[in-house]
Amino acid sequence: MNRIFLILTVVGVPLSVVGSLMHWPSTLLFLIYCLTIIALASFMGRATESLAIVAGPRIGGLLNATFGNAVELIISIFALKEGLVAIVLASLTGSVLGNLLLVAGLSFFVGGIKYKVQKFNVFDARHNSGLLMFAVLVAFVIPEVFSMNMSEGERFSLSAGIGIIMILLYVAALYFKLVTHRGVYQSKNEQKAHEEHEEPEWSGKMAVLVLLLSTIAVAYISENLVHTFDTVGEQFGWSELFIGVIIVAIVGNAAEHASAIIMAYKNKMDIAVEIAIGSTLQIAMFVAPILVLISVLFEERMSLVFTLPELISMASAVLLAIVISNDGDSNWFEGATLLAAYLIMAIGFFLL
Repeated sequence: MNRIFLILTVVGVPLSVVGSLMHWPSTLLFLIYCLTIIALASFMGRATESLAIVAGPRIGGLLNATFGNAVELIISIFALKEGLVAIVLASLTGSVLGNLLLVAGLSFFVGGIKYKVQKFNVFDARHNSGLLMFAVLVAFVIPEVFSMNMSEGERFSLSAGIGIIMILLYVAALYFKLVTHRGVYQSKNEQKAHEEHEEPEWSGKMAVLVLLLSTIAVAYISENLVHTFDTVGEQFGWSELFIGVIIVAIVGNAAEHASAIIMAYKNKMDIAVEIAIGSTLQIAMFVAPILVLISVLFEERMSLVFTLPELISMASAVLLAIVISNDGDSNWFEGATLLAAYLIMAIGFFLL
């Protein structure tokens, strides 16, 4: 399988560059870009696994989420520059739904088919639950409620203030998990992994280099992929909202999606959960606020004011994910439940 992904990468990256320069048909480019991103995602998954063995599942999962979300951040900045604020907000919604329902759901389902019950760090799950409640149910709902009778300038000021607080709390959360309380809430899986002394495929430096190069390639291809959405959307009947919430979010996070599922299949659930939940927190508490602050540089500023369907969908996803993950174990049926919720919301956004 690794050889197939290597061939797809070696062939796909040059074809992606040549195709974009020579303006090949959008449908053909769409297919080439998607296959190449999937192939590159496999390298990111292998690099994450090596980093997790060298530095632990928290740091491995965090680095995977960070490099994966860097792609979405780049795509969103390009979209903000073009004044596509609605699509950026929709893609942020899609990332939250995609990570909590699609990624976690597929991870639980795929891993659950191979293993009856899979365990992960219950302390991390409960810690993340509080942050998820804050990030979505407080920081995203509050601007919607308070901005009803505000001017556009006041909405942006409120969003910027909330964004700064979210970034500070996110940095504090990382400091808590990786510095002051590192190893305090260690799961049995982590203890067992330390005892087994598994050999990584790549060294720490090599794994980071592979992650960095893969991210740069994915960012370039993803940015070109966005330009094919209009044509492909017209051919398949996809609305702008559906493209933002479902398509852009899936493509922008394809790398970390694949990594989490691979980790779950190998029964490394601490890493899989860290990627899915950690990526959601990073999107909500860091990427979204950063985009609000960056939007000052462009003509149209972005406020953290989502539509009602987006807010209700995100709140539902958070509550369902918390209920399912708070016990520290998973099975295929819980994965199927999360996937069913994602499909229901996808149908809703498609028809909206």
